[in-house]
Amino acid sequence: MPAELALDLQFGEFAGAAGHRGLLKPAKVRRWMAAALCGPADITVRIVGEEEGRALNRQYRRKDYATNVLTFDYSREPVVSADLVLCAPVVEREAREQGKPLEAHYAHLLVHGTLHAQGYDHETNDRDALEMEALEILLLASLGFPNPY
Repeated sequence: MPAELALDLQFGEFAGAAGHRGLLKPAKVRRWMAAALCGPADITVRIVGEEEGRALNRQYRRKDYATNVLTFDYSREPVVSADLVLCAPVVEREAREQGKPLEAHYAHLLVHGTLHAQGYDHETNDRDALEMEALEILLLASLGFPNPY
């Protein structure tokens, strides 16, 4: 059974926000993320435009560009507490470039960010990257999505 998830889903002000809001219904987002959780969680997901995404990436990672997903993990025990920020224009562009449905790419990035919030990391070494990638593939398959890689 999926873990309990308290979800706060927010949308910033950006061109096309209404379309993303229509695609990302709270129940759907909650189902995707809960599948990736090992225990209870309190997570805020904010869907932002390019300007806000770039500002956050610059401020917190010192990288001057908008990235697809940022994970801010605050605690893992007894409850996972985190914020996920997804940059809608970047997610949309990547989905188009990779030839995949926008919904599938959002599902992948939400699972990916949820794993990061629990301590998974693909940037430490190849073994950790392979473990995280394999877990993402399994979780997405359980949700009805194809291999994102």
